[in-house]
Amino acid sequence: MQGGGSAVIDMENMDDTSGSSFEDMGEMHQRMKEEEEEEAEGEAGAGEEEDGEFLGMKGLRGQLGRQVADQMWQVGKRQASRAFSLYANIDILRPYFDVEPVQVRARLLESMIPVKMINFPQKIAGELYGPLMLVFTLVAILLHGMKTSDTIIREGTLMGTAIGTCFGYWLGVSSFMYFLAYLCNAQITMVQMLSLLGYGLFGHCITLFVTYNIHFHSLFYIFWLVVGGLSTLRMVAVLVSRTVGHTQRLILCGTLAALHMLFLLYLHFAYHKVVEGILDTLEGPNMPPFQRVARDIPVVSNAVLNTTAKTIALTL
Repeated sequence: MQGGGSAVIDMENMDDTSGSSFEDMGEMHQRMKEEEEEEAEGEAGAGEEEDGEFLGMKGLRGQLGRQVADQMWQVGKRQASRAFSLYANIDILRPYFDVEPVQVRARLLESMIPVKMINFPQKIAGELYGPLMLVFTLVAILLHGMKTSDTIIREGTLMGTAIGTCFGYWLGVSSFMYFLAYLCNAQITMVQMLSLLGYGLFGHCITLFVTYNIHFHSLFYIFWLVVGGLSTLRMVAVLVSRTVGHTQRLILCGTLAALHMLFLLYLHFAYHKVVEGILDTLEGPNMPPFQRVARDIPVVSNAVLNTTAKTIALTL
């Protein structure tokens, strides 16, 4: 019995221990399940963090790209507006044409009076209104001379040729003299050279206007020496006052005087012949003017007319 009792006790003990072991197993299973859930949640959180980091990098790159594109657009817009304002803003040219008529008249008179003081640089007007008007005046005088002379004009007044000749001389000679003045170390700017040479054309306008209406070669030579010579001496004196060195003065002033006086001779004697030569080259010599010519109607024989009339009568 004791053995049985002990056996019963042992069974009870066994039952107790077996119950505790089942409880432990349940707790372990529950704990493992919780750990698995925690790991799964941790992995999901890590995945979400990685996705967030990826999306954050992608958004940052997109934002940087938009900022760079916006900055490039603003830079291009500023450059375009700056270039447009450079060519469209009239204030850039306003200082060169802001002059009173009284000042233009005084400068026209001064262009015929040579200066005596050449020890210090003479003042040159930095405006282009007066020279530009003188160039257009010279164009009009050339066209007037072509009409009053015996020049045969077959295509209007050839204003393009006159404009090309006058503006070509003004701009071309001014550029050449500015380059030569730079080599000779003369103190003059391009605008001042344009103004000086432009006002120097005032003598040419007077000489050509008088000699185109009064056709005497002796009168032309007198005006060429006096009026053209005075305007040339004025320009030479101004250049001498702004140039250092006898050799430099001789080269610069001699070149300007020769070009200016020869251009007046060319306009009086050779310009019309050159224009006629251009016309003959383009159209052929002695081409008659355009006329309307009546078309020749062929003569129809009486037999054809009679046959046609009889055919129409039979038809009717």
